[in-house]
Amino acid sequence: MVVLHPLSDFIDCDFAIADSSCSYWYEGRCPQSGVRLKLPRTSMSEAIAHGLIQYLAKNDCYSHEGKMYGILLVELPNGEQRVLKAFSGLLNGCSVVEGWVPPIPGRDEVAFEEGRTLTELDAIKQEIITLKQLTERQQYEILFNDFEQQLQIMSDRHRYCKHQRQEKRQQICNTLTAEALTIALEQLDEESRQQGIERRQLKRQQKKVLQPLQQIIAATDARISELKQRRKALSRQLQAQMHASYSLTNFSGRSQSLQELMPGGSPTGTGDCCAPKLLHYAATHNLKPIAMAEFWWGGSSANQNKIPGEFYGACAERCQPLMGFLLSGLRPNSPAPFPHFLPLRERREGGVRSPSPDRGGVWGEVTLPIIYEDEWLIAVNKPAGLLSVPGRYRNRQDSVLSRLCHLLPDGMALISVHRLDRDTSGILLLARDRQTHRQLSQQFQQRQVHKVYEAILSGVLIIEQGKIELPLWGDPENRPYQKVDWQHGKPSLTHFQIMAREGDYTRVEFTPLTGRTHQLRVHAADAQGLGITILGDRLYGCRAVTSRLHLHARELRFNHPQLEKTLHLQAITPF
Repeated sequence: MVVLHPLSDFIDCDFAIADSSCSYWYEGRCPQSGVRLKLPRTSMSEAIAHGLIQYLAKNDCYSHEGKMYGILLVELPNGEQRVLKAFSGLLNGCSVVEGWVPPIPGRDEVAFEEGRTLTELDAIKQEIITLKQLTERQQYEILFNDFEQQLQIMSDRHRYCKHQRQEKRQQICNTLTAEALTIALEQLDEESRQQGIERRQLKRQQKKVLQPLQQIIAATDARISELKQRRKALSRQLQAQMHASYSLTNFSGRSQSLQELMPGGSPTGTGDCCAPKLLHYAATHNLKPIAMAEFWWGGSSANQNKIPGEFYGACAERCQPLMGFLLSGLRPNSPAPFPHFLPLRERREGGVRSPSPDRGGVWGEVTLPIIYEDEWLIAVNKPAGLLSVPGRYRNRQDSVLSRLCHLLPDGMALISVHRLDRDTSGILLLARDRQTHRQLSQQFQQRQVHKVYEAILSGVLIIEQGKIELPLWGDPENRPYQKVDWQHGKPSLTHFQIMAREGDYTRVEFTPLTGRTHQLRVHAADAQGLGITILGDRLYGCRAVTSRLHLHARELRFNHPQLEKTLHLQAITPF
């Protein structure tokens, strides 16, 4: 089965030579040495992945079920480069598909047991579905609601009668005496007793009718609970058997089972993800990994919340714990998984450090061009795909701030003054001390900083210029997506100016006066704004296949807090 593909199946090979910038690191510590090992997701591997996306988009069979796909760029012993591709789990019910990396060895050893267990699990599933559709449930619901309605009508009538009796008691106490009063009061008490009997009779009738149904439903629910426990036990048993059989091999030639690698237990599907399949295959076929990329394609359920065509890192539960072992054994001279740090060169002019023309901090193959720096602040040209500051989770630690912390002698003291979206490139400003940070932050808050962005819209905009003023709100259940919300949203204002119309696209200049999350992206995409998404903005509906979000923070003008002069910083738009 052919699984090694030429680069020409996915991209123009000239791209492979021209661009090797990185947007994400697959990483983990070697279990033996403790050394942190890294494998990048480069712009080249992303371009290869986009080529695969185009192929998937042309074939409906890949769009029915949502899943992760991945590619691994590898080098053969003779120095030639090839591409491996993989899917997570099963593809249209099959684990082995022509042209794709096969599953990790181990599944075949438990194939019979897996088939028997899956058949039993399916039978359990069908029985649970049947039991949940029990007709007695509907009967009980209808009868219960009917009795409740009767009881409510009776209660309302009895309440009215009680009120009437109270008024009669007052009346007869004032008008009747002796024996006539006693008889009248006894009649009212008897009426009250009869209504109590009437209510108890209806309750007894309700119990007599509903109790048999309740018993059937309770027995059914107990059976469902029993089936669910059985299903859970079977799944755990099968998972344990598979994890004991699954054997992963790394680049030092060492093999271990999933059970050995994750003795505390592992989630369902561990070992079936793209990254382990790709790296295991490369390790067992003498292939050197250069770069990897994983993306989602197909439908997405509410709990997955994944965007088709969007790149994702190693999943924290299944893949990340295996990454250190899988990368172990890669040669130290391999440029991709072993990033190196080049020291920053400095030269002084009049006591203020300024960048030399080729100045830049290097992290692996990615540069951070320094636009301006002095003893109080530093401005860099952030590449697309890199976070401004570290994220909350382990796989989102790579950022401008964390890189500068390693690259600069005073890096640990740096504080980001503002942020750019991960996929937005351009000028990012950082302060070197808290006082400068506070003064610059105040300028941003008071809207004294002039910001200019350049973008390409994925369509033709007819109007030449104008302003967009919309209230934006981020739904806490669907982060980081923002939307226009006239009830909860915060005000946002953007001026725009057409720069050029280029075929089916429009180059536009944005000047935001506020700084809401995703402000320009929503102002462009929303029908109440421009109604045209920024090219490459998959989160807000752009379906064009492109290597990046075409949004760039081009200019930043502000007052230098210490030098008391206006700084006007500019970064050339890279698209």
